[in-house]
Amino acid sequence: MVKVWYEPPPFGPRTSLSRPSYGLGKGTDAPAWVNALARMPKWQSIGGTVTFFSILAWLPLLNAKLPYTMSPEYLAAQRAYMRYHNMNPIYGISSKKARAADH
Repeated sequence: MVKVWYEPPPFGPRTSLSRPSYGLGKGTDAPAWVNALARMPKWQSIGGTVTFFSILAWLPLLNAKLPYTMSPEYLAAQRAYMRYHNMNPIYGISSKKARAADH
């Protein structure tokens, strides 16, 4: 029988022999902000990124008007249409309870 001696890689499984398993390592030519971001706790970098993109997505909504389908006249016409066609007759807009509350 042949004995096989297995020695795992020095930086853990699924890593190369010449670089660390996580992060940028030493001697990289990355900008200082990339190095700072790599050394930051992950929850801070992920939270900051999510916050930044959420604010970026919210900016166009600052001066936006509501669509015309949200006007009171349109909603009243929509309710009348739904009642005329008896939509949602048990618990919804066409139920006896909803009709009694609207008159």
